[in-house]
Amino acid sequence: MNPSARDRSSGLTLRANFTWTFVGNAVNAAAWWAMTIVLAQLGSPEHVGQFALGLAMTAPIFMFATLRLRDVQATDIKQDFTFGDYFAMRLSTTALALLAVTGIVIVSSYEMELALVILATAASKAIEAISDAMYGLFMQQERLDRIAKSMMIKGPLSLLGLGLGFYLTGSVFWGVVGLAMARALIMLGYDVRNATLSLSQSSTSTHRFISKDFPRPRWNAGSLARLAWLTLPLGFVTMLISFNANIPRYFIEGHLGVHQLGIFAAITALQKAAPTVVQALGRSASPRLAKYYAANNARAFRKLTLRLVATGALLGGAGVLIALVAGRPILTLLYGPEYALPGLFALVMVDAGLDYISTMLLFAVTSARYLRIQLPLHLLTTGVVALACYLLVPSAGLQGAAMAAIIAELVRLMGSLAAVWHAQRTLARDTIMPEPQTPAYAPQKVL
Repeated sequence: MNPSARDRSSGLTLRANFTWTFVGNAVNAAAWWAMTIVLAQLGSPEHVGQFALGLAMTAPIFMFATLRLRDVQATDIKQDFTFGDYFAMRLSTTALALLAVTGIVIVSSYEMELALVILATAASKAIEAISDAMYGLFMQQERLDRIAKSMMIKGPLSLLGLGLGFYLTGSVFWGVVGLAMARALIMLGYDVRNATLSLSQSSTSTHRFISKDFPRPRWNAGSLARLAWLTLPLGFVTMLISFNANIPRYFIEGHLGVHQLGIFAAITALQKAAPTVVQALGRSASPRLAKYYAANNARAFRKLTLRLVATGALLGGAGVLIALVAGRPILTLLYGPEYALPGLFALVMVDAGLDYISTMLLFAVTSARYLRIQLPLHLLTTGVVALACYLLVPSAGLQGAAMAAIIAELVRLMGSLAAVWHAQRTLARDTIMPEPQTPAYAPQKVL
C-alpha cells in the first residue's frame, strides 16, 4: 500500500465522522446558546445586545479571512497545496482581519464599552481562526473526531470563561476576555498537539515542507498566490453569508436600539440547535461528495446530495412546528417574559429552515468545485436582504427584520439549487458520453 492510500485508510467512516461531528457541534452550539441565556438571566437585553453587536461587527470580517480554507483543504483530493500553504494563508488573513476590525473601531463613534467588546470579540475570533486551520487538516484526513473533541472541550470552557467574567464584573467586555482566554487554552493545549500528531503520522509528499515536530506555515509566494486566487471567491461568499445574517441586526441597532437587538439576538440564538446536525452531516459528507464528483459518479453524488437536503428540510419543518406549538413557554422559560414573542420566533424558524436547505446545497456546490458561481449569488442575496430591511424594519420592527431574512434566504436557496442542478447535469453528461481517453479523475470545474 502506498503512503497516500495508507493515510486515507486511516480516516474514520462517514457514520463515525458524522457522529463525532454531531456531538461536537451539539456541545459547542449548546454552550453558545447558554452564553445568551447567562447574559439574559444575569444581565439585561442591553447586555445581550452588546454581545450580539460585537459578534455582528466582527463576524463578516473574520468569515472573509477564513477564505473557507477548511472546506477547500478537505476537498483537495489531488493535494495541490500543503498544510503549510493553508496555515500561512490563514495566519496572514487573520492578521489582516484584526487590523481591519481595529480600524473600524477607531473611526466609529461607539461608546468605550461597546468598542472594547468589539475588540475583545475580534481577539477571540483570531484565536478560533488559528484552530480552524488545524481543523482543515483533520477533515482532510477524515479524522473529525479530533475536531469534535476540541469543540466539546472548548464550548463549555468558553461558557465558563464568559460566565465568570460577566458575573464577577457585570461587564460584557470582561466576559468576552474570559471567553478568549478559554479558546487560547484549548488551541495551544489540544489543537496544536493533535495537528503535530497528524503531521507526524503523514508521510505523503505534500507534507515534505512541514516539520513533524510542530505545525509550521510555508511562506511560498507562488503557492500562496495560487491559493488566494482559488479561495478569494469563497472568502467573499462566506463574508456575504455572515453579512447577510447580520444585516438585520445592523438595522435593528440603528433604528430600534441595543435593547431590541438583545431581544432579537436571544430569539435567533434558538436557530443554533439544528445547525449542529446540518454542519455535522455537511462537513462529514463533503470529502466523499468531492470524491464522487471527481470520479464522475453522478448517481452517488446525486443520492448523497438529496439525503443532505432532505435532512435540512426535516429539521427546518420541526423547528417551525415547535415555535408554533410551544414558542411562548419556551421563550419565557429560557429568557424571561420580555422575550416571549412567539410570532417572531415562528418567522425566525422559517428563515432557519430555509437556511438549512441552502447550506446543504452549498456543501454539494463546493464539493463540485463550483466556487466562483457562489459570489454573484450571495451578492444578489446581500442586496435583497439590505433592501428588504430598509423597507420593513422601520415599519414592522423585529418582525420586519425576520421577514427580510426569509425573503433573502429564498433567493439564496433558489440560486444554490440551480448551481447543484447544473453540476449534476454536467456530471451526468460526462458520465454517459465520455470523450476518448477521458482520465479517471476528470478536471474539476471552477465556475
